[in-house]
Amino acid sequence: MTAWTEIWQTIEAEFSDIPDLGQLTTIVLRLTTAALLGGILGYEREKQAAGVRTHMLVALGSALFVFVPQQMGTNNADLTRVLQGLVAGIGFLGAGSIIKGNGENQIQGLTTAASVWLTAAIGMAAGLGRESTALLSTLLAYVILTLMPKFVGLFEHQPSLILKDSLDFREDSKS
Repeated sequence: MTAWTEIWQTIEAEFSDIPDLGQLTTIVLRLTTAALLGGILGYEREKQAAGVRTHMLVALGSALFVFVPQQMGTNNADLTRVLQGLVAGIGFLGAGSIIKGNGENQIQGLTTAASVWLTAAIGMAAGLGRESTALLSTLLAYVILTLMPKFVGLFEHQPSLILKDSLDFREDSKS
């Protein structure tokens, strides 16, 4: 056996987690899906503490953390421990985006922290082969992040009719 043959066999053995084209397709699909979906949420959060790259890396990392044990044939009980550790650990990353001001109500970054946390869950779903669930979750999250502030804004600028009526009632009862 020549040195080059031995080197090639070692390289081949190191890449043995991709035994065929089907497995390569699965790896590319799951990891790419996770990264792209994370990027969608990151795009919406780009002006905040965690943007596109952070969200893509969180989703990709989460997918990798669940996909590799799955490839190794890890049983479900052990995989749930991986999931628990990932869910708890990602909270520390999200906590880094939360800033508390001087006042009691001056907290910023909670939505960004929540989006990082959700992005990890979306990455986990993609990594576990649940790409449809990951896609639907991303779409729902994007709607929440983009449309809800506009929806809530409609009500913040309009005086509540119920509140106005109750104030009128109290004024009437005083006279």
